[in-house]
Amino acid sequence: MFQDFGVDVVKTTLDGSDGRSHGQFFVQNQAGSKLDDGIEVERLQRAIESLLDTRFGLKIPRRPQVGGTRDADQRTALLYGLMDTFKKSDVLSIQQSIVNHVEYTIARSRYKFDDLEAYQAAAFSLRDRLIESWNDTQQYFKDEDPKRVYYLSMEFLMGRSLTNALCNLGMNDSYTTALREMGYDLETLVEQERDAALGNGGLGRLAACFLDSMATLNLPAWGYGIRYQYGMFRQNIIDGFQHEQPDYWLNFGNPWEIERLNVAYPIKFYGHVSVHEEMGRQVFRWNPGESVTAVAYDNPIPGYHTNNTINLRLWAAKPDREFDLEAFNTGDYVQAVLSRQRAETLSSVLYPDDRTYEGKELRLKQQHFFVSATTQDVVRRWKETHSSFDNFAEKVAFQLNDTHPTIAVPELMRVLMDENQLSWSQAWDITSKVFAFTNHTVLPEALEKWPVGLVEKLLPRHMQIIYDINWRFLNDLRKHYGDDWSRISRMSVIEESGSDKFVRMAYLALVASHTVNGVAALHTSILKDSIFRDFVDLWPHKFQNKTNGVTPRRWLAFCNPALAELITSTLGSDAWVNNLSLLTGLREHAESAEFRQAWRDCKLKAKTRAMAKMEKMTGVKLRPEAMLDIQVKRIHEYKRQLLNILGAIYRYNQIRHMSAEERKQVVPRVIMIGGKAAPGYEQAKRIIKLASAVAEKVNADPDVGDLLKVVFVPDYNVSTAEILIPGSELSQHISTAGTEASGTSNMKFAMNGSLIIGTMDGANIEIAREIGEENMFIFGARKEQVPKLRQERIQLRPDQRFLDTVDLIRSGHFGWEDYFQPLVSSVLGTDYYLLANDFPSYVDTQERIDSVYKDQDAWTKMSIMSTAGSAFFSADRTISEYAKDIWKVEPCHVPWSEDEPPAKS
Repeated sequence: MFQDFGVDVVKTTLDGSDGRSHGQFFVQNQAGSKLDDGIEVERLQRAIESLLDTRFGLKIPRRPQVGGTRDADQRTALLYGLMDTFKKSDVLSIQQSIVNHVEYTIARSRYKFDDLEAYQAAAFSLRDRLIESWNDTQQYFKDEDPKRVYYLSMEFLMGRSLTNALCNLGMNDSYTTALREMGYDLETLVEQERDAALGNGGLGRLAACFLDSMATLNLPAWGYGIRYQYGMFRQNIIDGFQHEQPDYWLNFGNPWEIERLNVAYPIKFYGHVSVHEEMGRQVFRWNPGESVTAVAYDNPIPGYHTNNTINLRLWAAKPDREFDLEAFNTGDYVQAVLSRQRAETLSSVLYPDDRTYEGKELRLKQQHFFVSATTQDVVRRWKETHSSFDNFAEKVAFQLNDTHPTIAVPELMRVLMDENQLSWSQAWDITSKVFAFTNHTVLPEALEKWPVGLVEKLLPRHMQIIYDINWRFLNDLRKHYGDDWSRISRMSVIEESGSDKFVRMAYLALVASHTVNGVAALHTSILKDSIFRDFVDLWPHKFQNKTNGVTPRRWLAFCNPALAELITSTLGSDAWVNNLSLLTGLREHAESAEFRQAWRDCKLKAKTRAMAKMEKMTGVKLRPEAMLDIQVKRIHEYKRQLLNILGAIYRYNQIRHMSAEERKQVVPRVIMIGGKAAPGYEQAKRIIKLASAVAEKVNADPDVGDLLKVVFVPDYNVSTAEILIPGSELSQHISTAGTEASGTSNMKFAMNGSLIIGTMDGANIEIAREIGEENMFIFGARKEQVPKLRQERIQLRPDQRFLDTVDLIRSGHFGWEDYFQPLVSSVLGTDYYLLANDFPSYVDTQERIDSVYKDQDAWTKMSIMSTAGSAFFSADRTISEYAKDIWKVEPCHVPWSEDEPPAKS
């Protein structure tokens, strides 16, 4: 071995005086000189340790004994013996594992492979270690049979998996070293991973945070969703206009998923329902007109500092048969291929455009596809280990993440009654005990409604069940309220509007669920007081609040390493990563000038990195001396990116009319906006174009120079957020009060010490409570003022600054005046989201922000207090509340094989 390393052994000593052998080697290179390369010495030491380990059986961590006893029989003992230890995770073992995957999985030369192949091999080697924990976790859950949670969501915005898994497993340093010695840079390889296109905005990112917390808290839980082939879309900005392109994120495969071809279920559509008598009971049989197959893809989700790895199971649509063989054999090749394409369309795109009947049909088909596969999967696994459904409701919890999965209610009823011969009362008793519903909107128009005719055509059996649910519910209402037909009509699951009838999916979820929750204190209050008021009167016990949270692992510890290291050294340990309440200890250091300077250094490092990313994506040159002001959300009128742009125009107009001396007092600022507009949302697309037009004008104006830059970052996603959020100094959360359910980006920014300018809306109210309103910049009308202001808006004489700003757009100063006319009309007319009302307060607050920013000590203290007060917004706290108050589940921790868990690097 020494010869292989090009090393000569000069002398060896062996000491056994204490009963143990201690060997020492004195070596030199073949030229007779001392070994100077520290890395070579380190590799040589590890090679010796590996050799001793292999030859003499040094201690390797053993896997926990789950799934029975090793002594059951000779075969079982053999199988346990073959796989009774974890894969080693020292640097040399990791390198061997990576090279093995290069050669045997990717089939490339182990002597030469590019960055993409190195990323794939590293991902596969890490996945090997994930699968060990994943298998042990699933087997342990099966053995212990705890109550399980199934989290149903149309979106899981996971981001990149490599860095998250490395950090959660404590292997980041080991892989960094292993790859560096092989000639690769981990940070470069990470860039080879495409973000999983499984979501769009806050709903999907919340679901991803929740999975991380469920795993970290050792909850017996699974996520269920759809494996979108193209996601929503990849956003390109060409000449300032949004262009939607397919997001080919799966082109080079996804090393993190495990295809389960043996886990597949038929999904039915159309057809008719027939009624039969069987053994003295009435049986309904759905005779479908079309069916597809749902195939499972599993994605391991590791917890942090735990042996638990839970599962995200995603469904892909495949044709019922590979081809219509009869059509193929008779020469109708086109029909055979079209049937395959129709099937695969179901899992192609997130949120197909539903402005047309065909779009609505596809979206409802997609939702049923997802929940039918999930329901069949849960029931199938239940029946594998249980002989009856007697305690199903005591062992199963379904969480509906918004209204999208609500069709699961009649689907579970159908599966229980039609396929498992339960009576209506038995099936309903189970269904009404297993479902809980999270509402994510305060906008009534965002609550899904499906035309009854569409549901009858596409899902005839489900429409029958929905009618039955509603008939029984309305009878109960009559018993409770008598002939109050107005109330009964308002609460009916079936809405009758003239000749049209609709299924109110939110109402169906309310009727079937044992618990309904909002996602912020204000949001839940609005639900109770307005949108669901009739249901609150009937079932006050059903309604709870569960303020959202984000995982502190990805959104602070991992994405902001310099700040995380400072926090750890200041607090004395990294225990805060799993116990965010410890961050309150930072408050006592906020008065320390030395600590404030260290904090500023960390923030500057993150800001410089963020600006470099923005320059790379947009080509706009940025200076780190400027304040970095960010607003990143999906583009929507209620989120008021337009107010942000109007503020930028006002600032620009001020600067260009200043004298040279006045400009010296201006705080330089970079205003960055990012987010996608739904393909059919024309007003949102105009907002993007306006932001781009303003950026083009401002950034080219020599009189403004570096005092103001406006940037629209295209295709904003999780990976981009992980760079931009740590570097942000000011973040904008400026929705009209009473319109944002919660928001989670505000929590991420606050956690990273970015100060918030915002309205008292959504979770901003609770953020102000936790970190102190004095550490935020609050402006604008309050929720209780909004209805009156809307009534009076037509008589309002807007502030002259607002009119002058809007006039710059209307006059064509930024070009495209005809295209921007609908935006101008919206804010000068009804102005539903009250931009004119809030504009004076907004720009005055921006001036106050500039004043505070000039006092860097004061600004830094506010930044520290923001991070110190963000403990409440950990997803761990949110999920703990769900588990205790809604799901009634207990942790199920997979035991370590040792007394202590393996050391984390």
